[in-house]
Amino acid sequence: MFDIHSVRKDFPVLDEVIYLDNGATTQTPVPAVNAMNDYFLKYAANHGRGAHRLARQTTDNYEDSRDRIAEFLNTAPESTILTKNATESINMVALGLQWEAGDHVVTTLVEHHSNLLPWMRLREMGVEVTIVGTYNEGCVDPKEVDAAITDRTKLVSVNHVSNVFGSIRDVGKITKIAQKSGAMVLVDGSQSAGHMTVDVKKIGCDFFATPGHKGMLGPQGTGILCIKDPDVLEPTYVGGGTVHAVTTESYELEPSPSKFEAGTPNIPGVIGLGRAVEYVQEIGVEDIEKHEKELSSYAAKRLAEIEGVEVYGPEDRAGVVPFNVEGMNPHDVAMILDETRKICVRSGYHCAMPSVDMLGVEGTVRASFALYNTEEEVESLVEGVEQITMLA
Repeated sequence: MFDIHSVRKDFPVLDEVIYLDNGATTQTPVPAVNAMNDYFLKYAANHGRGAHRLARQTTDNYEDSRDRIAEFLNTAPESTILTKNATESINMVALGLQWEAGDHVVTTLVEHHSNLLPWMRLREMGVEVTIVGTYNEGCVDPKEVDAAITDRTKLVSVNHVSNVFGSIRDVGKITKIAQKSGAMVLVDGSQSAGHMTVDVKKIGCDFFATPGHKGMLGPQGTGILCIKDPDVLEPTYVGGGTVHAVTTESYELEPSPSKFEAGTPNIPGVIGLGRAVEYVQEIGVEDIEKHEKELSSYAAKRLAEIEGVEVYGPEDRAGVVPFNVEGMNPHDVAMILDETRKICVRSGYHCAMPSVDMLGVEGTVRASFALYNTEEEVESLVEGVEQITMLA
């Protein structure tokens, strides 16, 4: 197991607050920030657009990050598209596949809006969308997904881990079920990549989308879309950087990944993400997963022992613990924790209103964990919630 106290030195803000909002974004370690600073201060230039030394160094470091990310997720660099977030990645699939009226999409009730709205919008084109229900607060039975698939199902799109409940999907099994019926599969790995071992080839999915700013510890404005077969997808945008040849009559696109990456990318962000991924690899994803699961299980157990507190989600959870204090608005709970103990938690619907609505509540308080959180911070959270229950 890694030395958590040494790790925490790479995240200076942890000296000021107890940060338990990692499901929204994690903190970025000093080595990744330094890598971005080096770009701005030592060799800043554009990517792939020059023969001079700064342009070459920029392009080399950018592509080195792509290689590192592809290795981390076990996919090919040419299939690793760098985007600005998971939302863009998922929308690129929704907009890039060739849809026909009568095509069918299967998704679930516990999806983030970013993995729900793009499919719902396809209804305007005559695409049918089935939203599979859940059981046991956020769990999805692969058999229910199987039952929803028809001979017109073109895509099954599910998250790997629910950002509301922390429930973990058997995405490998779901992928096999869907592909056996001829459907493609998209996995939203926003809450899994970096938090647990992700092997895109082993999962077997056609598309894997994830942001860089969550478990992978990168900066905001970075994301990844892994595509098994780039030929099945049309680019959402075209322009600079995507073309091999252009005349006034036609154009010829570059092969993947270039054809999907129009315009100047977030160069410092991708370079920082590459260093952040290296940082995660140095610590070890398996150890990170074990640590986060132990913290979330402990937090769920301790919070559930408090009278007047309801904890949601399955026993087998990732690093996400949603709860409510009886008689208190979740936003008020979050504000009190911040003001009295400098504890940062998320409150509300977590960009997943259908998921929360099925609980019959108007939002939850969500504590979500990362590699740098400690059992002492969980105890502080529990003590803070205990004090709040006395106010309710």
